[in-house]
Amino acid sequence: MNSIRVGIVGATGYTALETARLLLDHPCAEVVVATSRNDAGKPLAEIHPSLTGRLDLEITELDISKLCAKCDVVLCCLPHGASAETVKQLVEGGTRVIDFSADFRLSSLETYEKWYGVKHPWPQRVGSVVYGMPEFFAEEIRSADVVANPGCYPTSAILPLAPLLEASLIEPDDIIVDSKSGVSGAGRTAKVATLYCETNESIAAYAVGSHRHQPEIDDLVQRIGGKPIESIFTPHLTPMDRGILSTIYVRSEHDAEELMQCWKQRYSGSAFVHPVQHLPATKFVSGTNHVQMTARNAGSRRVLVCAIDNLAKGASGAAIQNLNVMFGQPENLGLS
Repeated sequence: MNSIRVGIVGATGYTALETARLLLDHPCAEVVVATSRNDAGKPLAEIHPSLTGRLDLEITELDISKLCAKCDVVLCCLPHGASAETVKQLVEGGTRVIDFSADFRLSSLETYEKWYGVKHPWPQRVGSVVYGMPEFFAEEIRSADVVANPGCYPTSAILPLAPLLEASLIEPDDIIVDSKSGVSGAGRTAKVATLYCETNESIAAYAVGSHRHQPEIDDLVQRIGGKPIESIFTPHLTPMDRGILSTIYVRSEHDAEELMQCWKQRYSGSAFVHPVQHLPATKFVSGTNHVQMTARNAGSRRVLVCAIDNLAKGASGAAIQNLNVMFGQPENLGLS
């Protein structure tokens, strides 16, 4: 097939950089447009020096008609609220979109507006956009005009939890998700909480009981598992660049090996999800789209441990995986 022409909207952040980096090694796709409101006219490599000599592209202003004319698919890396309006215009212009924001991930408009505090610019599509996790929704992704790329923390919780709930191997009303993330998960915009002197040699919980990924975890685990759940999600910021380690506590009458067997059956055809006997660590998956997870017995509870790279399987790698599915390519193309 001809090369898949990719546009990146909001090209100055970490996820945009990771997306561009991955697409440089993709044999069937190339970045043809990169846009930014604040940095139009600058070389992309000036904003992301690691692309010097690798991607000779000038950042342009967002122009919907030009994007639609030049691109087969646009990866939208804008913040929530701002993203949905741009996605709407791109889809109406005939271009397929992978949206990195949370604007289309949730099933309920009421839940979205409660947790994100904004009126949705395209409410008609909330609940009808496919969630971009090919491990569960590949068939819908193949023909989708819009794909809602998953959140990073939710990815590390949904992949271990959903198959176990689906198979009735865990109790649905007592789930604790304890997650640790690298600082890149907070984005590239300068904030006091993510300054070097604040994060170095420190680990801290944040957004306790109020993190916006809580409803996404609940929504998708329930959607896939087929049962309502009660969960607590607590994120922590750790002094590393990238990676997420989620330690999940569940109640079950089944031992850890039975949970592992469920995963092995559910993910037997997956290129990226690996049930493992060792305890996963973020270093084992850093810079890759791979997922490692294991289960352990702990009294009446089972402890599930899942490691991903927040910028790869938690964002840009997942987007490339979705792009491959949308255009009929092997899921791992450009990600190996």
